Formats: sequence, structure tokens, C-alpha cells
Amino acid sequence: MTDQPTPDTATDTHQIEDVDPARALALAGEGALLLDVREDDEWAAGHIPGSVHMRLGDLDPSRVPAGVRVVAVCRSGSRSRRAATMLATAGFDVVNLAGGVMAWHGAGLELTLPGHGQDG
Repeated sequence: MTDQPTPDTATDTHQIEDVDPARALALAGEGALLLDVREDDEWAAGHIPGSVHMRLGDLDPSRVPAGVRVVAVCRSGSRSRRAATMLATAGFDVVNLAGGVMAWHGAGLELTLPGHGQDG
């Protein structure tokens, strides 16, 4: 017997694909769910239009629609990677937005800002 761990691709974080903002936008256009796992104040300060907010600490895979691809989103990509791993473990087809909302905004893509309508 060896001491090597049993492969578990669902928890192996290198199996979570990182996507750039352009790819995330394209996936959303194809019906993917943009799942923002930031804190309430971060969400309120600005978020991706059409995204759904569920704080990482409250993330419950049973509350995420089944059968839809998920793009996990946070401020910079770290918390969303943890969320993506959790969702992958639960059987979701999930990718991580590399660079998070900062990369999205840096790419010149739209954000819903305070006072500019409710979204998500």
C-alpha cells in the first residue's frame, strides 16, 4: 500500500478552469449563471449586471440552479475559486472568473453601480 492520496478531481483545484472576462461574458450570453460570492457591501458597491449574489459564507449548492454552468465571481478570483471548488464537489459545471470583478471592470465591461438600478 502507498501513502499517495486517492485522486479526487472535484477537490483538485487545478481542475477548476479560470476564464477571463471576455470568456465569462460569452458564457453568460450562452446561459451560464454568474454567481457573485462577495460580501454584501462589495456587492452593493458594484456588480456584474445579471449576476446572482450569494456570499461565500452562505454558499449552499442546493440553492444554485442545477443543470446550468456557473461562473464563480468575487473581487479578485480567490474566494470564487473556493466557491467553484465547493460547487464542483457538488457536481456543478463551474469555472472561475480570473481576476474577479476587478478584471471585469479593468476590461471595460459594465458594472451595476449604486443608484443605477437593482440587479440580481
